[in-house]
Amino acid sequence: MFDDPNVVLHCEKIDKIYPGTKALDQVSFDLLKAKVNVLIGENGAGKSTLMKMIAGIEQPSAGKMYMDGQEVYFKDTNAARERGIGIIHQELSLFPNMTVFQNIFIGHEKKNGLFLNDAEHRKGADVILKRLEHEIPADTLVGDLRVGQQQMVEIARNLIQDDLRVLIMDEPTSSLSAAEVKVLFKIMRELLEQGISIVYISHRLEEIMEIGDHVTILRDGKYVADADIKDIELSWIVENMVGKNTQYHRFERSIDLDHAEKILEMKDITLPKQGGGYLLDHVNMYLKKGEVLGIYGLLGAGRSELFECLMGMRPEHTGEFIFEGKKLKVSSISEQIERGFALVPEDRQRQGLIQTLDIGKNAAIASLKNYMSGIFLNDKKEDAAVDEQIRDIHIKVADKRLPILSLSGGNQQKVVIAKGLMTHPTVLLLDEPSRGIDIGAKTEVFEIIHEFSERGLSIIVISSELKEIMAIADRIYVLSNGKCTGELSGDEITEDNLVLASYAGLGTGAGARS
Repeated sequence: MFDDPNVVLHCEKIDKIYPGTKALDQVSFDLLKAKVNVLIGENGAGKSTLMKMIAGIEQPSAGKMYMDGQEVYFKDTNAARERGIGIIHQELSLFPNMTVFQNIFIGHEKKNGLFLNDAEHRKGADVILKRLEHEIPADTLVGDLRVGQQQMVEIARNLIQDDLRVLIMDEPTSSLSAAEVKVLFKIMRELLEQGISIVYISHRLEEIMEIGDHVTILRDGKYVADADIKDIELSWIVENMVGKNTQYHRFERSIDLDHAEKILEMKDITLPKQGGGYLLDHVNMYLKKGEVLGIYGLLGAGRSELFECLMGMRPEHTGEFIFEGKKLKVSSISEQIERGFALVPEDRQRQGLIQTLDIGKNAAIASLKNYMSGIFLNDKKEDAAVDEQIRDIHIKVADKRLPILSLSGGNQQKVVIAKGLMTHPTVLLLDEPSRGIDIGAKTEVFEIIHEFSERGLSIIVISSELKEIMAIADRIYVLSNGKCTGELSGDEITEDNLVLASYAGLGTGAGARS
């Protein structure tokens, strides 16, 4: 029996055991009423697993949960939803072949006699999206939306629940721009005023300090500490998360980049936008051998589209790519991989991983031709290469034959990076490589980037986070509204210069950001 009027849900000594790993170990957790309850820890700490218990997605191996003084057990998400619990997943759980309004009201359909009342659904979708300051046409296919817009649709799905008492938000801002985060925080404060309790998982520590009320820290599946946000500083959070105060630092380069040869040039790369205008507007850039080149800009600036053009995913582009002194005719992804290009995409779930394959097969899938003996696959050779890559980039895995979804988000991301590296690329393209990754894992990814660039690999990194791009990039191009608005190197790389350049290409009004 547990009854505290300030606690909406209490978890008592929760265990969760998967084959080969104990994801949660005797974790107790109080979800405070009408507060933003921040839950943080490194990838694999057990945050998402604990939330899956509360949301009814999975069930504890041991332990109990209490609501309103009574023990509760959620056999599935419907049972949790009946108690007023909603969850916004870290990985989007939308249906890309369905419309915005269909995704928002799925499971909450309104009827008009025997038929679905789609007129009411469209109206309801318009209302909730206007509240989120994202007036996306309700009939738009979700698959046609950019990731940030899809995240807003995911949030809208949960806000239509009339009896909502608890809203779990697992990395809700990982795909959002600064302006979108501001809108989300405004909505969160409105929910608190309505008495709704929020669980907020994020790796962005500045956000946590801004929006959080109470923080609980997990490490290696165990409870470590908790405190009110007003009583702590960032250093306390970092020290409890990773056991030490980790700071980003710039790596010392042994390569003389001033005299390094240009390995890739992009000249007047242009990508038209449906309805007029440009997603990329005559972009010019170059990359040197062994260089870590950063691309910074707001969401919708054209960063990912540039990678898509380079990888053969946007055949409608114009302009020239010159690689190792030769003009490229970019026509297919497989051809670009053969030439020595590898892409680690922003959306690891939809574009980076095959969820029905195990960890090892996901890592090796793009480089299987390297492990052939005649017409047969040499399993020993493949296994050895996968094992070497797992060691090389420190993927935390008990057994590479486990399902890819058994890994934490950060380790899944490392598998996608491993997949790219196993093709032995000359140019590695990293699109938001630290999205949804904790401080410790980010540092490891930065070390991987540095180590491989020192070996002579040329790397282009897209990042939305100022401190990250400043820490890892030798030189930075800034994109804004499809235009290249800045090229910074050395002492020019400052937060002020990056921010100013990222807004330089924007106009005013609703059409300012694509």
